Amino acid sequence: MSENSLTILAVDDDMINLKLLKSMLKKSGIVKEVIEAGNGSEAIGVLKSRDDVDIILLDILMPIMGGIEMLKIVRADTNMPQLPIIVLTTDETKKYEALEIGANEFVTKPIRSETLIKKIKSVLI
Repeated sequence: MSENSLTILAVDDDMINLKLLKSMLKKSGIVKEVIEAGNGSEAIGVLKSRDDVDIILLDILMPIMGGIEMLKIVRADTNMPQLPIIVLTTDETKKYEALEIGANEFVTKPIRSETLIKKIKSVLI
């Protein structure tokens, strides 16, 4: 994984969380671009329109389409790239459901930069 090489899709309905994630990721030195989406539906639109996303950071509880629902759609659609997905959640019970459906990793909120970067590296290597 080279410096500033990753394109990350960050999916969260909370704009403050998205901004924090973006700044954390940019400071890590491994991220080229952070694409933001406010819910699962928006994120699926991004995945269909771009083929340069390397990894998805996915919040679970969101309006319109939540993370679990998006995860099911992405994992079931063979036309969609099967990218590594790290679930971001405050709800411990949801993480097991997300992992069963096909999430690669999870990070518990509040997110700590070192933990997030470590998990990103672990699913991409």
